[in-house]
Amino acid sequence: MFYVIFYDITEDNVRNKISDYLKKKGLTRVQYSVFIGDLNSSRVKEIEAGLRLIKRKEKSNGRFSILIVPVTETQFKQRIVISNEVEEKNEDIIW
Repeated sequence: MFYVIFYDITEDNVRNKISDYLKKKGLTRVQYSVFIGDLNSSRVKEIEAGLRLIKRKEKSNGRFSILIVPVTETQFKQRIVISNEVEEKNEDIIW
């Protein structure tokens, strides 16, 4: 099943650690604060545990919110995208 992971984190260093962690776990960035991956339940639990560990270690005083949402492949393929096409130099943002 696909999982979409959204986050809203105010502190740059914490946000960068979350982003790096999700990339290392093989998820694909689809927006600046949104990643997607085709994951089984054990990988979801592993990623959840890793994100919780980062939160505990960083002790963020600002806004820190992460959502992990299951999405079927069919639902993801039915997405509607409204955006300007922007070429990113250092990011692999896909649609």
